[in-house]
Amino acid sequence: MDAPRPRQRPCTLVVCRGCCCGDARKHPGHDHDRQLRRLIAAAADSAGAFEVRTTDCLGPCDQANVIVVGPSAEGRRAGGRPAWVGFAMDDDCTDEVLQWAGSGGPGLAPPPVTLELQFIEPPRNARVRSRR
Repeated sequence: MDAPRPRQRPCTLVVCRGCCCGDARKHPGHDHDRQLRRLIAAAADSAGAFEVRTTDCLGPCDQANVIVVGPSAEGRRAGGRPAWVGFAMDDDCTDEVLQWAGSGGPGLAPPPVTLELQFIEPPRNARVRSRR
C-alpha cells in the first residue's frame, strides 16, 4: 500500500491587517472586515486551491491595503514568485485577487491585467528573504 502523498502547499494570500492596512481611521468608509471575510469564505469554497493568512504589517504602509499573492509549491517550481498588490481595497481588486488565486496564482496562471497595475515593489527586507 502506498503512503499518502503529503499535501502540497497551495497558493497563499497574505493579507496585511496591522498598523495601516485594515485601519478604519486611515481608510474611513471601507469595510476591511467584509473584505477579509470574503477572502476567507472564497478560500473555504476553493477546495484547497488557496488559503488566506493575516499578518500585522507587511511594510509599505503608504500603499495600504496590501495583499501578497504567494505561489503554490507547484507555482514556485514553475517560476512563480510572490506578487505584492497595493491599494487592494475595492471589490474589483478583491475579485481579481480571488480569480487569480483560484486559477493557480503566480507561476500557474497569468494575473488579470488590471491587477498587474496594482503590483508594488516589496520592501527591501522582503526581497532579500524571498531569495532564500
